[in-house]
Amino acid sequence: MAEGCGLATDRATLLSLYDLDAGGFRNLDEITGFAAQLCDVPIALVSIVEDVRQRFLSRVGLDAEETPRDVSFCALAMLREEIFLVPDATRDPRFADNALVTGAPHIRFYAGAPLVSADGAPLGALCVIDTVPRPDLTPLQRQGLTLLARQVMVELEGRRRDRDTILRQRMDAAAVAESDRLFRSLADTMPQMVWSTLADGYHDYYNARWYEYTGVPTGSTDGEAWNGMFHPDDQDRAWTRWRHSLTTGEPYEIEYRLRHHGGDYRWTLGRALPIRDGDGAIVRWIGTCTEIHEQKLMMEEREMIAHELSHRIKNIFSVIAGLIGLSARQHPAIADVADDLRDRILALGRAHDFVRPHSAESAPQVGGGQASLWGLLDQIFAPYGNEAGSRILLSGDDPAIDDRSATPLALLFHELATNAAKYGALSVAEGRIDLHIRVEGEDIRIDWQEEHGPVVMPGGADGFGNRLMTLSVERQLGGRIERDWRPHGLRISLWIPSRSMSRTAGTA
Repeated sequence: MAEGCGLATDRATLLSLYDLDAGGFRNLDEITGFAAQLCDVPIALVSIVEDVRQRFLSRVGLDAEETPRDVSFCALAMLREEIFLVPDATRDPRFADNALVTGAPHIRFYAGAPLVSADGAPLGALCVIDTVPRPDLTPLQRQGLTLLARQVMVELEGRRRDRDTILRQRMDAAAVAESDRLFRSLADTMPQMVWSTLADGYHDYYNARWYEYTGVPTGSTDGEAWNGMFHPDDQDRAWTRWRHSLTTGEPYEIEYRLRHHGGDYRWTLGRALPIRDGDGAIVRWIGTCTEIHEQKLMMEEREMIAHELSHRIKNIFSVIAGLIGLSARQHPAIADVADDLRDRILALGRAHDFVRPHSAESAPQVGGGQASLWGLLDQIFAPYGNEAGSRILLSGDDPAIDDRSATPLALLFHELATNAAKYGALSVAEGRIDLHIRVEGEDIRIDWQEEHGPVVMPGGADGFGNRLMTLSVERQLGGRIERDWRPHGLRISLWIPSRSMSRTAGTA
């Protein structure tokens, strides 16, 4: 018992030398994020194992800041000389009943590179975790994880309040030199083009892939010469974006056309992140270039086909509306029904053209290029205005919509406006409608309130218009509808799930 207390005390003393409670682990965050991307896993951690817990100095994909030591994988990983691997924790008797395996975060695959101090004391591990089993890491991922673990120790040893200052300063210089050498070796094996700059943006390093791809002599794109590798039409834009990142410290991301060694320009995605010191100052930028030429051409071709299909669909709406009008002229007895049907077809056509314009000229002019509910309603309600402006007043939030929700929304509000014009508030000069939209949790609530119109008796629940509105709201949008026949005007309240309005809202 006394021996156990002594070991715990010794370990606490050792860890206290690293000043871990002071925080400031931004560089570790960069390393952890890169480890997760390198190994293609959802979770990566820098774990320090203490006497009764393991604490996470940096984490990606996990909310917890610590867990008990008795469920720690890293407590075993830190005792190894090489990477500790668990392909499937549910099949490993050491971990099958572990709370981190049976419960959140449901660990299946684990790989941890040990973190060992300069005097050989185990501290913890840099680990990557997946929620599905995997047989192993690739050789490149193993090499990269080991390199990144050494870089973590460079960061930690730089904080260590060791009494042997001279020994630490030999160690630091050697570790930095070795880390730089290993970084360049790792970068040269990556399939992407990798580059780095000084804090002021001076390009001083490109990996072998850059020179292989561009075909330029080594060192010829150092400094500011890199911009000359871009298509002339992209150079000013790329330089402006890069200066903005240097000034603000914001990540750099841009698509441009890069000159290939064959002489043609190919679409490329450029990205860069700042590397900061313990005080938050930027000391370097690390960037990558990834060719996206085929994907870009495919997207442009898909967009062209989509515009052509949209144009044809819009023509079909017009043809159907024309056929209905022709039939109504030949059979006057169905004129009223035909007019209603034609108006609904035209409303669908306007909704389709709003979210799927067949040309840039027909695209909705809304902020940021995002189709929104207000924009669609402006299209639907355009026929109901007068010299003083719209008689349907919108207020509240303006949620995004897409092609899935535009059709049922167009039918719903066209039906409401048509009924109001025939029987409700819009049938008299002084009538108006207040339409308020707001976000309520995971739903969008919409309140339609008619004012100053004639007294309207409750409509039949089996009427076609009511059935059409119910179909649009409940069946197609997964929402619900309530009607309140008030003496001074009809009130309708709708609750529609945000995920039904827009795919973007559903994945936020």
